[in-house]
Amino acid sequence: MIRVEKVHKSFGTLDVLKGVSIDVDKGEAVVLIGPSGSGKSTLLQCINGLEPIQRGRIEVDGTDVFAPQTDLNVLRRRIGIVFQQYNVFPHLTALGNVTLALRKVLGKGRAEAEAVAMRQLERVGLGDKSHCHPGTLSGGQQQRLAIARALAMEPGYMLLDEITSALDPELVGEVLTVLRDLRADGMTMLIVTHEMDFARDVADRLAFFDDGLIVEAGPPAELFDSPKTERLQLFLRRLTQQRT
Repeated sequence: MIRVEKVHKSFGTLDVLKGVSIDVDKGEAVVLIGPSGSGKSTLLQCINGLEPIQRGRIEVDGTDVFAPQTDLNVLRRRIGIVFQQYNVFPHLTALGNVTLALRKVLGKGRAEAEAVAMRQLERVGLGDKSHCHPGTLSGGQQQRLAIARALAMEPGYMLLDEITSALDPELVGEVLTVLRDLRADGMTMLIVTHEMDFARDVADRLAFFDDGLIVEAGPPAELFDSPKTERLQLFLRRLTQQRT
């Protein structure tokens, strides 16, 4: 499991996380919602060791992420992370993008790496695009490529940071379909999203962030239909007004 205990994170004088605690159990999909700048994306980067914390503790399967003896490169093999920007290599084909870490990090031979890569490309609906370069793919296809690249390392957890926010609206659905499939396969996921219908559909639990704190958490139906805090009520009311 992922365990986050009273985590504080600051950038200079700006306090971004102010004592956040949350657990994610194996096979669970937890979705983080809330206004931009509330600390959701920062939390994912801290869990993956990309950003240090000032206080608190983060554990992945019992390993303290920030303990001096922890090898972050080894730990990150268990934690796939995908950002809103695709971060794929433009000079490599889709197959080359997925096989790169398999060969360089895991030391797999070309044939084995390509077999693994093709399975993941097919899993995200890109089996017929394996020899295409990213520049010839749509934004949704590039984001699915980024997901395939993360999945190829066979992580125990997937951290997904607003991966549809940079996409045109008509491309969002194809990426969300991949996440729904991962959910059905039992992948443990921690997802930051502004797609509320998707959050309601996929999440086992929601956590509502505001100003560096988890203000409210629980099952999607509970938070969406019977929000307890005035701040979550206001957030949902504003979302409804934006849609109308």
